[in-house]
Amino acid sequence: MTPRIALLDDDPAIRSLLSEALTAAGMNVATYARADAFEAALRAAPPGQGPDVCLVDLGLPDRDGLAVVSRLALEGGAAIIIISGRGQVQDRVTGLELGADDYVVKPFEPAEIVARIRARLRKAPVAAQGRVATFGPYTADFDRFTLSGPADRVPGGDATFSQAEAEILRLFLERPRRLLTRAEMQEALGGSASDSFDRAMDVRISRLRAKLGEDPKAPALIKTIYGAGYIFLGEVTWL
Repeated sequence: MTPRIALLDDDPAIRSLLSEALTAAGMNVATYARADAFEAALRAAPPGQGPDVCLVDLGLPDRDGLAVVSRLALEGGAAIIIISGRGQVQDRVTGLELGADDYVVKPFEPAEIVARIRARLRKAPVAAQGRVATFGPYTADFDRFTLSGPADRVPGGDATFSQAEAEILRLFLERPRRLLTRAEMQEALGGSASDSFDRAMDVRISRLRAKLGEDPKAPALIKTIYGAGYIFLGEVTWL
């Protein structure tokens, strides 16, 4: 299946450069100069036919790029790679905390973007046992990026999760009742040892707990083992 890439950047030279490189790499590319057109196209896409990866610039003429990233992460499905001239550590940390999967600082080589997209696509959350998992009263669907459960725990009975959250949830569901160290999670998720990686992972785990209706002070499913890592305590069945 041809990867679908959505590129949001107001610089026509960058849109042209990346579109040419990604098309040459065998990808289907749609480009946008404004956030409103980008978001309208995503809303209009039929189910299952949206982009696999979104490349988002932060310096947009009609919207704060971080707000776009945050919305994409909440809606779930596509991997998110920020491409930005903002190179400060805090900008990178904020982008990752809001749900981005990767952050590339301009200027960059198109080959680097191609490589990073391919890396994200290789990490699509496909569990070896299946695409749907049940644990307790919950069902996680990795095709639809949805979490279903009792309405008193999952708001509305159905919530979406981002690809970054899906990767972490999949790690837990494939290794229930086993300590996962931060080093193991870092290796599995392809991160580098850094404060920004740790903070982004903590935020994503916190979001997963919230979607599961967990008590943040005494979570029942995702337990923190201080100084060691995490343990997922649910009984998991793959469908």
